[in-house]
Amino acid sequence: MLTNRKGITAYYRGAMGILLVYDVTDESSFNNIRNWIRNIEQHASDNVNKILVGNKADMDESKRAVPTSRGQALADEYGIKFFETSAKTNMNVEEVFFSIARDIKQRLSETDSKAEPQTIRITQPDQGAGAAQAAQKSTCCGS
Repeated sequence: MLTNRKGITAYYRGAMGILLVYDVTDESSFNNIRNWIRNIEQHASDNVNKILVGNKADMDESKRAVPTSRGQALADEYGIKFFETSAKTNMNVEEVFFSIARDIKQRLSETDSKAEPQTIRITQPDQGAGAAQAAQKSTCCGS
């Protein structure tokens, strides 16, 4: 867990996706997730994609401090996706990264389709104005 929170706020700016990772064998890391979410809400863009990740899911159940149901309930409370992973066995690690990448891509494509096109309309000049300019030019030289 990062301890220098003042320095980390600069990383929020421009972030497109954030993985909130806690250790399923460490209750305090899970309890800190709410603080991290508050930090994200204060410093990141409103529409940043987030996923809650409980890591060390490969550990023996006797060592688990945070049941899967609590992780899922917290994710549901904030309306974000939830995965349990194991960096040791590579369980669901790739899926988490693919999931956030897909979510970001979908959000960006939806934003692009809603945005007004950045175009400039070019029209032909008024025929009457063009004829008047031609008449002015022809009279100045006596032709």
